[in-house]
Amino acid sequence: MLHHSAAVMPQGVLTHPARSFGSSAQGLPLQVYGPADADMLVMASIHGDENLGTVLLSECLRTLSREDLSATVILVCNPDGVLAGTRCNAHGVDLNRNFPATNWCPDPVYYRNGPAMPQNIPLSPGSAPGSEPETQALIQLVQRVNPQLIVSLHGFLGCIDDPESSMIARDLARRTGLDLVADVGYATPGSFGSWCAETGYSIITYELPLAGIVALRDSQLPALHDLLTGGYTT
Repeated sequence: MLHHSAAVMPQGVLTHPARSFGSSAQGLPLQVYGPADADMLVMASIHGDENLGTVLLSECLRTLSREDLSATVILVCNPDGVLAGTRCNAHGVDLNRNFPATNWCPDPVYYRNGPAMPQNIPLSPGSAPGSEPETQALIQLVQRVNPQLIVSLHGFLGCIDDPESSMIARDLARRTGLDLVADVGYATPGSFGSWCAETGYSIITYELPLAGIVALRDSQLPALHDLLTGGYTT
């Protein structure tokens, strides 16, 4: 019979207390973990079909004591989309095109299911900037926490996107083997990153590579662990 060390194995149950910061379009709770006024906010799954970041962040949390967790963490920004397996929320809105940035556009936004697929699947950017309850709740939370840095996990472009090329972004790219880029190579009107830039919040968009969860654990968990425990200082 094999015995695994508790020190290196993720715990089975997430014991960190959750606080609600709003509700989704379908009334599901939006939950946040960790200190209420941390220097760093780490978040995942604003796109419901990019939810491996949620799994990785959960595994990190389940190995940390409450005292060791120094970042504010949102495991799921779009619970409706995660449960439905969709990029959008229950209203059919791409939440990452719904923020009240000056580049918000009312035209449909198009995405693709994979790198080799055509970008021809339409979603709504919302009826107006900030129309969605998830968008409103996230804006209010960011303003309350007032973090020095936000790290938003996405998939699966395989890069660290930081227009400022900050020291943390450079080190994340080095440790994870991901490219450091100034943008993702296409327009993102109404994105959370656009809103952050206009309102003075520094943000790193952490695009996980296209890989299975086992490979992602090996390549990404050490850096994520340091983001959550203060290994990176802002």
